[in-house]
Amino acid sequence: MKVYIKFLLSIFSKSLFFVISIMFSLIFILNLLTELEFFKEIEVSIAFPILLSLLNSPSMIFEMLPFIFLITTQLFFIKLFNNNEIEIFKYSGLKNSSILRIYSVITLITAIILTIIFYNFSATFKNFYLDKKTKFTTDTKYLAVITKNGLWIKDEIDEKIYIVNSSKIKDNFLINNFITEFDQNYKVIRNLRSDKIDIQNKEWKINDVTIYKRNNYEVQKLLKIKTNFDYKRIQSLYSNLSSLTIFELFELRKNYKRLNYSLTEINLQLLKISFYPLYLLLIAFFSSLIMFRIKRLHNTTFKISLGLFFSVIIYYINNFFMVMGNTERMSIIFAILIPLILLTIVNSLMLNKINDK
Repeated sequence: MKVYIKFLLSIFSKSLFFVISIMFSLIFILNLLTELEFFKEIEVSIAFPILLSLLNSPSMIFEMLPFIFLITTQLFFIKLFNNNEIEIFKYSGLKNSSILRIYSVITLITAIILTIIFYNFSATFKNFYLDKKTKFTTDTKYLAVITKNGLWIKDEIDEKIYIVNSSKIKDNFLINNFITEFDQNYKVIRNLRSDKIDIQNKEWKINDVTIYKRNNYEVQKLLKIKTNFDYKRIQSLYSNLSSLTIFELFELRKNYKRLNYSLTEINLQLLKISFYPLYLLLIAFFSSLIMFRIKRLHNTTFKISLGLFFSVIIYYINNFFMVMGNTERMSIIFAILIPLILLTIVNSLMLNKINDK
């Protein structure tokens, strides 16, 4: 590896480590304050909120990587500009375009590593976080999960406990269902079998239900039971997909498909992860071009503020298209690609005469 590449890599690594350290510290403090507020009326040791804050921080760091790459790029070029190292590179025959090319390769490799390794690491920690914190929420009385055996629901209402297993979801109906009804001591009251349950509202309408009670059974045309679940709530079971690793996302997608469950949200998450390295590269490249354009300005605070201003605009544009894709108002592939295309166009326009800067 050439000496100047090692030098650029060293500056980038130090800048990235510094920015991640600052961001992690800020996120950890904010998380800790949130957890302390949550547990203010629950008796736990101080170590537990600290542990939860640590477990939740990596996933938030991953979501903030675009900001981190943008600020890292700014610090990288501020270091080069302040020490006139850019001019030294020019005198040595290394043009601005060459520096950008080297920096882009370093950024892309780092982005790929962070996406593949750090995402799975943060998702695992997020899963631990949710698992530990869920025990202290009121939601433990009603749980739902999708497995290869279909949809499983545990519901507790009106001093009764229901365990529901359904093989498929079609429109507002659960298909091929078996429900076991328990009392508060988990003694079986009755079992219900039905091919079709209307779950449009939280009062389920069970059609043509066979009711098994002790050693007898009867068939009823319609049976209504109250639950904590309706179609809308079931459709949002995995709203926090950041707690699943890439392998778990693919496994969940297979289960969703088998159950005839909506794949939009999970497909969007997988596409987002797939294109994330490219997104980070374009953000870093954009920040590099901005720094070349304003390198004559000596106010470092203004440079960073300007970069943050643009990053917030990019974030909201990207978030807007993500929401459009998630709500199916736009094809999810377009929701992912349009912000990337816009960034590419802007970068291409700004790249003009970069060696003269």
